[in-house]
Amino acid sequence: MQFDAVLLAPRRAQMRSQGWWRDTTINDALDQAAQQWPDRLALVGQRTGEGAAQSFNYAQLARMADRVAIGLWRLGVRPADVVACQLPNVWQFTVLYLACARIGAVFNPLMPIFRERELLFMLGHGEAKLIVVLKDFRNLDYEAMLKGIQPQLPQLQHVVAIGAAGADSFEALLTQPAWERDADAAQILGRHRILPDAITQLIYTSGTTGEPKGVMHSSNTLMANIHAYAERLALGGDDVVLMASPMAHQTGFMYGLMMPVMLGATAVLLDVWNAATAAQLIRRWRCSFTMASTPFLSDLSREVATSGAVPSLRTFLCAGAPIPGPLVEQAQAALGAQIISAWGMSENGAVTTTLPGDDAQRAVETDGLPLPGAEVKVLDDLGQERPRGEIGQLWVRANSNFGGYLKRPQLNATTDDGWFDTGDQARIDAQGYIRITGRSKDVIIRGGENIPVVEVEALLYKHPAVAQAAVVAYADERLGERACAVIVLKPGAAEPALADVTDFLRVQKLAPHYLPERLVVLPEMPATPSGKIQKFKLREQMKSALPKLDRVGRAR
Repeated sequence: MQFDAVLLAPRRAQMRSQGWWRDTTINDALDQAAQQWPDRLALVGQRTGEGAAQSFNYAQLARMADRVAIGLWRLGVRPADVVACQLPNVWQFTVLYLACARIGAVFNPLMPIFRERELLFMLGHGEAKLIVVLKDFRNLDYEAMLKGIQPQLPQLQHVVAIGAAGADSFEALLTQPAWERDADAAQILGRHRILPDAITQLIYTSGTTGEPKGVMHSSNTLMANIHAYAERLALGGDDVVLMASPMAHQTGFMYGLMMPVMLGATAVLLDVWNAATAAQLIRRWRCSFTMASTPFLSDLSREVATSGAVPSLRTFLCAGAPIPGPLVEQAQAALGAQIISAWGMSENGAVTTTLPGDDAQRAVETDGLPLPGAEVKVLDDLGQERPRGEIGQLWVRANSNFGGYLKRPQLNATTDDGWFDTGDQARIDAQGYIRITGRSKDVIIRGGENIPVVEVEALLYKHPAVAQAAVVAYADERLGERACAVIVLKPGAAEPALADVTDFLRVQKLAPHYLPERLVVLPEMPATPSGKIQKFKLREQMKSALPKLDRVGRAR
């Protein structure tokens, strides 16, 4: 496989001279942890419906990574080959990436929600040679699904299923034979390790725009971000990280898989989100840090408020959507942890976070300050910087910016001097904190006036009946676009009328021309596994639903 990561070489000299790229890989981190802290707990994997968790200390984790690496080699995996996995947060996920790094293979995590259509595109586009799945997960036979499409994927030589019967299972092929004892194992493991500037991860964008792209990252781009992130949040080897956000998403991969190994810390993985189980894991393993989206924070806060304290939890970093003010207050009271807000993308990991010492209101009103090694600016349509406080197009230049989109360099949206067009709209306040105001594609222009979508959504979250909210555009002959509020109700809440919602927003001092002019109530939002609302799907739904609504938003 050839990787056209054209964005790496032009900035290598500068990144190295400034100390951002340290030319190390996850192999170096794992080796150091296994040597310095062989008996320290490294990884805990808790499978829903199973009893005891599977755990590894660092010596055991390194040994298993070596074992699986040689097993992959025996199956024909070579440097720069793509190894895909479609797994929830299970221990095999972590081990598989570490094994790929041992032999120079490129790791391609895929969301468990994907089905044949998405998998055919991504596995074909990435030319995956091997994929690892669970035999059965959430009432789906993944092995059967993948083998069903394998004839249409000429590059895909192996479908390996965890928990399957027979000689082709993950266990029989990769974890049960003591491959690391083979006579040539040391030579294979020593000669083919991933290099710092080689592509180590291929991850597809999460699908909030409906057009997945293959994001290419090197060890240098990923690790530069993780070092800055851990330093800002004062995370170290004594921390225990609970990761319930999918590791097939950049959040889980970088901060639930890579970061604990880099710190010599402990990772506790949860495969299916359940607030009660999460609370139990925090208490059992004394978890001190977790990162997830707003729905996870809301669920965990409600659970802990009734089931008891989680005194070890120090920080909950929330990203992916604005955090409603009342939720921050409720979460801090229930969890006893600081709530940090953040913003980032698959293309660069976390870019901004609030500071651990910030007032709680910062997490409500902003998405934080740039991490060390990251810069942000807000431009108008002519490429001129907008004054502080004014909304424009958000550009990022960071040590963690990706290497480019696989086979689509024309979409890299990066200038010669390294600025990346995020596709987000934002503003920067007087203190340098940013606030994401919406995706560029989400901007609603009503009669020439831009509606600040994220601000309207944040106010909707304050409504006592609203559990989730999104604002999307619908076509209008006279004004071009108008705004439709889409909400999911809290359990037991009475459905409000459009007038009730607009009256509430007026009380919140929202400008009249920002008020939504339609209201749609859904049982649930279309969302990615990480909790991001898929607005492109909402817009598609609105096209068919809105003609059936009267002017006050009721179904006719």
